[in-house]
Amino acid sequence: MKKIIFDTDPGIDDAMALLFAHACKDIEVVGITTTFGNASIENTTHNALYLKQQFDISAEVAKGVNIPLDQVKTEPATLVHGENGLGNIEIPKVINTQISPLIAHDYLIETIKQQPGEITLVAVGRLTNLAMAIKKAPEIGQLVKEVIIMGGAFGHNGHTGNLTPFAEANVYGDPLAADIVINADWPVTIVGLDVTQQTFMSNAYLEKMRTSSAKYGQFIYDITRFYAKFYSDDLGLDGFYVHDSSAMMYLVAPEIFTTKQGHIRVITEGPAKGHTLFKSSDRVFPIDEWATRPKQTIAINVEPLAFNQRYFDTMCDN
Repeated sequence: MKKIIFDTDPGIDDAMALLFAHACKDIEVVGITTTFGNASIENTTHNALYLKQQFDISAEVAKGVNIPLDQVKTEPATLVHGENGLGNIEIPKVINTQISPLIAHDYLIETIKQQPGEITLVAVGRLTNLAMAIKKAPEIGQLVKEVIIMGGAFGHNGHTGNLTPFAEANVYGDPLAADIVINADWPVTIVGLDVTQQTFMSNAYLEKMRTSSAKYGQFIYDITRFYAKFYSDDLGLDGFYVHDSSAMMYLVAPEIFTTKQGHIRVITEGPAKGHTLFKSSDRVFPIDEWATRPKQTIAINVEPLAFNQRYFDTMCDN
């Protein structure tokens, strides 16, 4: 059983990733830590509690901070995810609003220390919570099983950015946090736009899931109507790319991904803010801000047909 803490800003694709994890028989969602980005911290936390209630997810929810480490806050992505973060569907009142008494980064530290070697962190939003945790308690780096991040873009398959020409939105939203997390002393795999924009879910695929998955299908179809319209209006697509679920898919089916290892730095200011720069060479240059950093893993290719089949089968087996 793979135990995870899901660090997230739900978010339509975040909800799809959480429900995929919930449906996977070999994943236990121990905790959900909320961050900001797709919606405000208040909305993302409320959405996490709603999903927990609606789908009987046992995970504890811990609320995170509401501002990035560089104090430069961006507006919620309401154009992509709607005013409430879940495609403007009607969200019933959350009856049980109980959340962890610990703020998200302290929850991460405590839970990791209580279950050494067992917890994988799957982070699909700004990396503020993880950065604050590893800064406050660097010893947790040796206690975490793995860190899987949806974020960044390294230029494979022609994908370099989605918020700016050279920056992916999660990394741009807190580049200082991203640089800290990626270069901390723990094993990181980055599942970025290089592969998330290779996997595509069409409206026909979602329609089929709607009628095939009694537990999840209608809900996923409903929340993705707003999301699909954004992709249609912005890029002329009949469906959407699969971002956050790609990080979760890497956890359960790493064999459908191709990866490589190297050193990574994140540009933290200026027009290239949020740009993730990957160095694969072992050569140490005369001036080299990469050489002393730990080698981490990036995903550079994925099998999209296998991905969509695995997602569909998992959601429809409930």
